[in-house]
Amino acid sequence: MTLINALIGLAVLLVATVALGIFVQWRQGRPRRHIPHEVIEPTRLGADTLGETATLLQFSTELCARCPGVHRTLAAVADARKGVRHLDIDVTHRPDIAKHFHVLQTPTTLVLDSNGVVQTRFGGAPNREVLELELARLGGETAHV
Repeated sequence: MTLINALIGLAVLLVATVALGIFVQWRQGRPRRHIPHEVIEPTRLGADTLGETATLLQFSTELCARCPGVHRTLAAVADARKGVRHLDIDVTHRPDIAKHFHVLQTPTTLVLDSNGVVQTRFGGAPNREVLELELARLGGETAHV
């Protein structure tokens, strides 16, 4: 292998790595709505009930650096809206839950409707304004931007 071939191979690898990193960063915090809609029973999560309008279901781990900040944001949003509940599930000791919900990163947040059906999924820290729009959509409110 010549030096030029090695440099070309290294450059291709570097470009591919940077492109993948940009793509992953771009997807962080963006809502995904085209997901399998599954009805989630609150007892499976260790909760008695879900929110009357919506539930913000956060998956965290003990070593997640961004999870406490997301927890505060989701708790504040839920407290400010009638009928919205926030549940935080630590998947450190519940790998069955992480596997079932395909949690590959923490924090991951699911927005459930009043029936427990998954409506939206956020990988990473969700944008508060987008989260508010999702809750307005579920509550049948007119969005004010």
